Amino acid sequence: MCGPIEGVPPLVQPLLFSFQQVREDLEKWTAGLSAGQMWAAPFDLGPVGFHVRHIGGSVERLMVYLQGGQLSEAQLADLKSEKTPGASREDLLAQLDAHLREAEQAARGIDPASWTEPRYIGRKQLPTTVGGLVAHIAEHAQRHVGAAIVTAKVVRATS
Repeated sequence: MCGPIEGVPPLVQPLLFSFQQVREDLEKWTAGLSAGQMWAAPFDLGPVGFHVRHIGGSVERLMVYLQGGQLSEAQLADLKSEKTPGASREDLLAQLDAHLREAEQAARGIDPASWTEPRYIGRKQLPTTVGGLVAHIAEHAQRHVGAAIVTAKVVRATS
């Protein structure tokens, strides 16, 4: 609850608040985790590193659809490599922050009058709207933050 964001349409502000919460929660709950711990998968849980990387990648991909575009070959390749271990906590969080900053810049330009305009996601062209996609981006990011927090707690408890 940070109050309104100057110059950002009220309907877009929850997305930016979600991104800030993503940063804060992941900074807190991954503090001190080694690269090995970031990529550990106890009890077949998705590794923390995967969730951090996936949040950034999915935000980038969904923002492409929000803007009416289609994914590039590079974005499709990145999607396939999200589970590849090795990156450090610092590198993952920096990469995530870069994706979020880019998305925030684009989100600031969303015209509230476009909220009900149709958008289509993926090869299957799943139907949604600008507003539906904005809500989904925020919700999807938060779901993966929750999964990352749970895995981080389990990793600490079993290390």
